[in-house]
Amino acid sequence: MSLQERDKNHIWHPLKQHQLNPDSLPIVKAKGCVLTDDKGNEYIDAISSWYTCMFGHCNEFITNKVSEQMKQLDQVMFSDFTHEPAVKLSEELIKILPENQNKIFFSENGSTSVEVGIKMALQYHFNKEEKRDTFIAFENGFHGDTFGAMAVSGLSVYNGPFEDFLMDIKRIPTPNGNNTQEILSQLKEIIAANKVAGFVYEPLVQGAAGMKIHDAAGLGEILKFCKENSILTIADEVMTGFGKTGKHFASDYIDTKPDIICLSKALTAGLMPMAITSCTQNIYDAFLSNDISKGMFHCHTYCANPLACTAAIASIELLQSEEIQKNIESIIDSHKMFDERIKNHSKVRSTRQLGVIFALDLNTEMSRYGSLRDKLLQFFMNKGVFLRPLGNTIYIQVPYVITQEQLQKVYKTIEEALEIV
Repeated sequence: MSLQERDKNHIWHPLKQHQLNPDSLPIVKAKGCVLTDDKGNEYIDAISSWYTCMFGHCNEFITNKVSEQMKQLDQVMFSDFTHEPAVKLSEELIKILPENQNKIFFSENGSTSVEVGIKMALQYHFNKEEKRDTFIAFENGFHGDTFGAMAVSGLSVYNGPFEDFLMDIKRIPTPNGNNTQEILSQLKEIIAANKVAGFVYEPLVQGAAGMKIHDAAGLGEILKFCKENSILTIADEVMTGFGKTGKHFASDYIDTKPDIICLSKALTAGLMPMAITSCTQNIYDAFLSNDISKGMFHCHTYCANPLACTAAIASIELLQSEEIQKNIESIIDSHKMFDERIKNHSKVRSTRQLGVIFALDLNTEMSRYGSLRDKLLQFFMNKGVFLRPLGNTIYIQVPYVITQEQLQKVYKTIEEALEIV
């Protein structure tokens, strides 16, 4: 039996209706920006495998570091022990995170990093003898699939069956440069009627919503309002972190910094699962007590896995290298040139770009997982490019190591796809 047929015997894939689409493409090798299937076909990974492999697949600088670490310390529980990779990673992260961040809490994926942030906010107020039970979040945000992360997300396509079981969330529009005062008025009404613990948001770019970009100045005003009203701000940088917006973190574009930051995906360059929730010293101090129950009782078996920490240290070193920073600038310049030649196409409704993130909306209505979306996905794959449309949005988020030849092929494939819409 083929790998594809064997897969169907026992595996339940995510984000998939198996009755409509039972097949999954076997990938047997990945190197740099290229995925190779079991028949030898190659595909440019133009979304960095869900924004993780930003330094390319099987990057030897990272894999060599992890290989050496594997021979010395592979795994140890993190409740009672510590180790050099975790300590070193905390030191390197604090150097590049916004200046108010001071403590690092480990978990295992993007959803759990948000879950930890939510629990930090709730318990912060609880430890101060003030019960707050409500969160504010943007409309159409996405923060993950665990229950707390689902609750603050706003995409019913993912959350529909569970909405009756989720905690209370008050949603506000994203700032667009013209609606900031209306949002602030809405916030005043929300806090007058609710005990708000925190505000969870994707800074500047809403990924799963279709790479929707919002106004930095308006977001800054929302964060300032939250600070003034003792509402903890939780920046979900799982997608935006580690250079994708052109700065190390999207929060670097905004003067008012978040109290809590959630990180995963490119944190380990896609090599190992790991997540981090960072916070200010003030939040950490609220958990210090002679009462043991005021501690942070949240733990995952693979917290601060030494191999994952080693991968993260190596990826941070690459991120700060002159070569990668030049590559990021080159991709940004290329995106801008591509935008100039495609934005007025009759099949394109709108375009947007921030850092290495580029997105265009097709001038047609289509469902998130409908037949036209599937037709586009198959067209891209037939052309040797892995692009995964979000409804009528086609987006690019390529690895920083992509060549100009590969990037131009991505652009050309999108232009050709417009002819079949």
